[in-house]
Amino acid sequence: METAAPKLERTLTLSGAVRLNLLDMIGVGPFITLPLLLGAMGGPQAMLGWILGALLAVCDGLVWAELGAAMPEAGGTYHYLGEMFRGRLGRLLSFLFLFQLCFSAPLSVASGCIGLSQYATYLVPQLAVPPVTHTLRLAGYSAVFSIGPTTFVAIAAVVLAVILLYRNLAKVRVLSIVLLSAVLVTIAWAVVVGLMHGHIAQVFAFSPHAFVLNRAFFGGLGSAMLIATYDYWGYYNVTFLGGEVRDPGRTIPRAVLLSIGIVALLYLALNASVLSVIGAPQLLAAQNLEARRALLSQFMQVAYAPSLGAHVATLLGKLAALLVMVTAFASVFSLLLGYSRIPYAAARDGNFLAAFGRLHPTRRFPHVSLLVLGAIACVCCFFSLADVIAALVVLRILLQFVLQHIGVMLLRLRRPEMPRPFRLWLYPLPPLLALMGFGYIVVSRPNFHREVLLAVVVAIAGCLVFAVRSAMGRPGSGARI
Repeated sequence: METAAPKLERTLTLSGAVRLNLLDMIGVGPFITLPLLLGAMGGPQAMLGWILGALLAVCDGLVWAELGAAMPEAGGTYHYLGEMFRGRLGRLLSFLFLFQLCFSAPLSVASGCIGLSQYATYLVPQLAVPPVTHTLRLAGYSAVFSIGPTTFVAIAAVVLAVILLYRNLAKVRVLSIVLLSAVLVTIAWAVVVGLMHGHIAQVFAFSPHAFVLNRAFFGGLGSAMLIATYDYWGYYNVTFLGGEVRDPGRTIPRAVLLSIGIVALLYLALNASVLSVIGAPQLLAAQNLEARRALLSQFMQVAYAPSLGAHVATLLGKLAALLVMVTAFASVFSLLLGYSRIPYAAARDGNFLAAFGRLHPTRRFPHVSLLVLGAIACVCCFFSLADVIAALVVLRILLQFVLQHIGVMLLRLRRPEMPRPFRLWLYPLPPLLALMGFGYIVVSRPNFHREVLLAVVVAIAGCLVFAVRSAMGRPGSGARI
């Protein structure tokens, strides 16, 4: 008599789902990207990028909410694509999503670890040694490959996250509460400092030509929205854990939308606080690496130096750097947790290497998937943060989000009777607006062809691998006709 295959346990509640989403969303991004955001539009009008980014996240989040509630399985998009497109096309797109995930998931993890390592140089100046750099070129795509002390700090952060995640989800709960508490304390501290020491007029100190609707304005808005999109992403993390969510028809939609609302308010409050203390002109005048590495620390120094003195202000700046590093690590922790479930789901479905479908014999979590993604993330830590973010955003938009938005509309047409515990509001406006918004972000960027070329190369390579596997008679998820 055959023993039933082990399954994931549904232990994740709404509070736990929101907590893991927030850990995923609030990484190092908002603490290093504000100067870049302001530079994109030349002043505080760049906050419009945050607002539009939040609206885009809501449109996209509604799609995730409907799909996650209707198909609550480990792997998220992997299962959605196979169900939305079906047949051989469904098998191909599911596999293609999984293939690009082997690049985009480690890139996402690495971006948090690289940001963490940059703040580490504020605490330990000896780490700020210029790295040895090389340019990697592949099929017309180029990226900066560097080796230095901060590279190994970033790799160490990945290794530590893997070690802490080497246990089942129930035991991760307490650790996630501790990490989220540190994240919220960091942001709350910054907001309170802004209220006590800032000048609200600086938040709205627009130049006379700030809102002239010309080509430069719309190009800058696209760049600002790209940065905001990177910082908001993660509200869908709960869908990757769909097989472990309790009452998924209600929990998943609520977790997605609550996470977006909470983070939008936190980000706007944080950025307004920083601008109220360090005005946009001062931030724009400091468009260098050191300023980006220690933005929140400099914010604390400027705020506290007049009343507490330079020495105490410097110590508080170091404390802020430490808290930002904890925040970045918390995001890495959540990212690895969610993404490790996707290759596991694909392997259990026969559409990926069988080893990835193994659960740890005693701790009941996909340990092979976790270890492999962690190892690839370590390699990605050798690249520059700018290249990592650009590659991540474009890959994810073109090879995941666009397919999912088209697919949710096709599924509505083909299977109107399908049980949908949550139906996205104002259908079909959200997926259509999301397609327009993400398309604008991709094509409005200077030199956007470079990242589009990378996505094309990844897609072609994935198709070739799929064709070889099909020729060898490998089964896939799309076999559900």
